[in-house]
Amino acid sequence: MSLDLMAPLMFGGLVVFLLIGYPVAFSLAATGLFFGLIGMQLGLLHPSLLQALPERVLGIMANSTLLAIPFFTFMGLILERSGMAEDLLDTIGQLFGSIRGGIAYAVVFVGALLAATTGVVAASVLAMGLISLPVMMRYGYSKQLASGVIAASGTLAQIIPPSLVLIVLADQMGASVGDLYEGALIPGLGLAALYAVWVFIVTLIRPEAAPGCPPESRTLYGSALIVKVFTSTIPPLVLIFLVLGTIFLGVATPTEGGAMGASGAILMALAKRRLSWDLLKQAVESTANMTSFVMFILVGSTVFSLVFRGVNGDLWVEHLLSDLPGGAVGFLIVVNVMIFLLAFFLDYFEIAFIMVPLLAPVAQKLGIDLVWFGVLLAVNMQTSFLHPPFGFALFYLRSVAPKSIKTTDIYWGAIPFVVIQVMMVAVVLAFPGIVTSNVSKAAGAISGTGADEIRRQLEAPGTQNDSVGEAPKPGGGKDDAKSEIEKMLNQQQ
Repeated sequence: MSLDLMAPLMFGGLVVFLLIGYPVAFSLAATGLFFGLIGMQLGLLHPSLLQALPERVLGIMANSTLLAIPFFTFMGLILERSGMAEDLLDTIGQLFGSIRGGIAYAVVFVGALLAATTGVVAASVLAMGLISLPVMMRYGYSKQLASGVIAASGTLAQIIPPSLVLIVLADQMGASVGDLYEGALIPGLGLAALYAVWVFIVTLIRPEAAPGCPPESRTLYGSALIVKVFTSTIPPLVLIFLVLGTIFLGVATPTEGGAMGASGAILMALAKRRLSWDLLKQAVESTANMTSFVMFILVGSTVFSLVFRGVNGDLWVEHLLSDLPGGAVGFLIVVNVMIFLLAFFLDYFEIAFIMVPLLAPVAQKLGIDLVWFGVLLAVNMQTSFLHPPFGFALFYLRSVAPKSIKTTDIYWGAIPFVVIQVMMVAVVLAFPGIVTSNVSKAAGAISGTGADEIRRQLEAPGTQNDSVGEAPKPGGGKDDAKSEIEKMLNQQQ
């Protein structure tokens, strides 16, 4: 067996393991170790390759960016399990309940708020399914519209900051989490607006599918409603803006912002007298489960990627995708179609850990902005939650939906929202400015290719004497390393 065959066989072996149904983390690690041992037996790989594995795993454990995942997960679980999410939905339902589709609008609005507080799709879908679905059924909403709007609004947790997926994408692509947060804000809010527009269209075409609430169901009016809005909506909003604002402005890192959000959620639960030992225990256990899930997949993907790069798999993928007709446009079209199809079988974490490390270097080589590319992938990967028959949001909703709602109702209800998400992918492709115009990159941030960055560093003032207080070199000439870099760049040109 030649080294050229190892990469496609390795990728095909991983696909077989996943289709059989083995856990993703163990499939990644087993495929990597299996082909690594075969490569060493055949003399194609040096044993020192796998000796680098412990350092890679320890590097994952020392990655401070990943600490944001348990902090934001814990914050969202405290807000959801303390009943504050239920208060939000009840209050917004009282505000919009008198108009057609009012509860559906409330679900979209609260879904966006829960997305910004939980960052976890399961928590958002389960909370809104338990709270709002029985109410919508009682008032005569269409089963398909009710289930579709709840499942779709819950998936906003993937794209609206502080999304856990954006943290993982930033880590895998070597981009800034704050930049991805800034870039994803408008597409995320745009999706929420498009969901509301679809509800409005349904109320025009089929008014009976989304009726208004009867007057007897609205118990709050006037000053009582204002007080309820202030006490149940303003505190979570302030916490969201405080956490995201500190990250966007660069005052705090995502990890520090997550710690601030988790502390704020505990204080809010204490202020409402809803914090108990059982609630804390459940939140900690769920946070540990989610974090362990992410870390195991990350360790498995590290094993796979180490061996895959050892057999020149990254070059195989690069040649495969960079030689597509159409250049960068052809690459983007093929990648988005591939991610959309993979989302039928894999969830967003699996796609992020398996595909993104292979796609990001090719995108950077083609001159594609990695922040914009990451947001584009995040919007596309969001469809993985709503794809029949394996959409996780559909399964979450099925677990809490009453028996009167059939699984086919949930599937048919999700299809219009999948179409809306695909439309948003097209919008981000056609108008990159909705992502890039919001990103305020720090001075000296890396963009473009590695050669472009080296040129910028060579042209920057003060590069001739890097060390503070270093004496000028004789004749004021450039040092040898710099001359070699320039020579290599000139040869490249």
